[in-house]
This record gives sequence, C-alpha cells and structure tokens, in this order.
Amino acid sequence: MLSKSRLKNIKLVLFDLDGTLLNDKGEIGKESISLVSQLEQLGVHFSFASGRLHSALTEYATELNITAPIISLDGSYLKSYPEGKVLFQSVINKRKVKQAIEFADQFLLKIALCHADAVYYTDHNSVIPDIIDKFGAKFQEVNSYNDYLDETLEIVFASDMRDNLKFVQSRLKFPYSFGLTSNYYKSHLRESIYYLDVRKGGSTKATGLKYLLKYLGLRIDDAAVLGDWYNDSTLFETKALKIAVANAVPEIKFKADYELKRTNNEDGVAEFLEMVLKAKKS
Repeated sequence: MLSKSRLKNIKLVLFDLDGTLLNDKGEIGKESISLVSQLEQLGVHFSFASGRLHSALTEYATELNITAPIISLDGSYLKSYPEGKVLFQSVINKRKVKQAIEFADQFLLKIALCHADAVYYTDHNSVIPDIIDKFGAKFQEVNSYNDYLDETLEIVFASDMRDNLKFVQSRLKFPYSFGLTSNYYKSHLRESIYYLDVRKGGSTKATGLKYLLKYLGLRIDDAAVLGDWYNDSTLFETKALKIAVANAVPEIKFKADYELKRTNNEDGVAEFLEMVLKAKKS
C-alpha cells in the first residue's frame, strides 16, 4: 500500500494517454474528470506525457482544464498550454534524417517524419496514416521529404519485418551513429506491425518530465507518473511515484511502485486519484 504521506505530498500528476487515461474509445472517465477538478482546487498540477503530437493533446487538456506545459512526441517537445510557448524541442540533425530515409528505402520500411504539428509522408509511404499509432495527428502527404528534413522531432519506421527494423536500429546506434535514441516496439492495435521511433539522443518522456518539473519549480518526489506501455519505461525509471494501470505490460508493472486493480477501460486512473484526494483531505 502507498504511504499516506507520499500521496499527500503529490503536487504533479503526469498521465500517459492511450491505454492509461483514455479508454479504448478515446474517452476520459467521468470519475477521473471529477477527481482532477477537485485536486486542481487543492493545488495539484496535471499534464500529459504522450507519443502523440501536441496538437492531438490539446482537446484533452481543455477537457481537464490543464494549464501546465504538455510533453509530446515521447519527450521531444514541451509546449505550454494554453499559451502555446515552446519550452523545449529536440530536433534531429538533418544529415541523420536523410540517412534514415535511405535506410527505409534500402530495407523496404515505411517511414514518416514527425514535426511539431504534422506527420509528413510521401506517396511511396501512403499507408502511413493507416498503420502508425499517432492518434489525432494531422497527416500530410508531400511530394518529397527534402523540404521537411529540418525541424524533424521524430522519425517513425513501420513494418511487419521485425529483423529489418532491428537491423536499422543497430545501424543508428554507436558505433555506427551518434546522438540518436530509438525505441522498438509492437503496435497497440495492429498485431503484425512493429515500429522504430528515432529521436535526438536524450529525448525521452523522463527528459520531458525533468524540464516540466523545472518549469513548475517542483522536485521529482513531488510527482506521480501513470502509464501502461513500453514507451513509458523511462518515466518508470525515475524517482517519481510510479503507478501502473491493470492493463499495463509486464515491464511497466515490474518497475511500478503500485499496480492499480482497474484497467484503462474501467477508469483505472480514478482509483489512484481517489487515493491522493483522500490523503490530502485527511
């Protein structure tokens, strides 16, 4: 059981969205909405750390009356809300973006370039909007990637050829390449599809949390993080209070301080928010 003193000290709650705060219909539970409102009145900050683009998160921020900066693209972008001021962005070197495109052509992988407000793809990669899990993102087809090499925050490879993806991942690491970080994982929704996300080195959800805490003037032990999937892993390696929903993958449950009894489809995060509210009112 979590200690009452630790719960009472929570000043920031950071949600992953898909599979955590949102149910499988893309909705926030009514109980969670009510509890967030009550905790906001007690001075608790709320924010998101998601693989989505910033523009695909603002609808939910409005619904929860969130005013803290939002972490998007798995830590590559931190933007205040609702002011819209960019506080941190981690742009991939143009030369490395070109190299990634060459690898995609060579190994028959689909590829997309994620910028702050849109995901760009070419006609050769026309299946991208149907196969990558960038919920709520604006997808834009372009004639060539050449005009979109700058300002790339994330490169996404997608394929059913796992070995090819893993080989490309190895070629984008030391000693073949420097300054990049990558994340290989299976699709939430498409059983045969696998992804390789590539970002500038050091760009993780945990990095985003560090910048968010600095902006808010808080410490890591003032924060609680909630997640379910592999891309939440770096958050679950911090000293924040780590909470896994019941539907979380084993890796996240193993790293968690506490595992909820309810899933995302049962408004699982409300179970934790209720615990925080009771501790703060005691």
